[in-house]
Amino acid sequence: MTTLEILNLKCGGCASSIKKGIIAVEGVNNVTVDLESSKVTVDTTNDAIISLVKKKLSSMGYPEVGDSNTVLHKAKSFVSCATGKMSSKE
Repeated sequence: MTTLEILNLKCGGCASSIKKGIIAVEGVNNVTVDLESSKVTVDTTNDAIISLVKKKLSSMGYPEVGDSNTVLHKAKSFVSCATGKMSSKE
């Protein structure tokens, strides 16, 4: 298990999008998102897969704490959040 602390995590919509996006990464078996601590736990210890997960999170607007958090990241996180909210209502 690997836990990453991320930026821009705001709500359940964000968490839903993150879970869907990260579980799609080949080699990831399970993903949990803790809204209160802004942490994502991924069921893998493979460094190559963790690197892919970090890139995926950043591309969705949720960079790891310590990485650059640009306006583009923030905008993408709003889109991911909205998508997650809409898909959780289906």
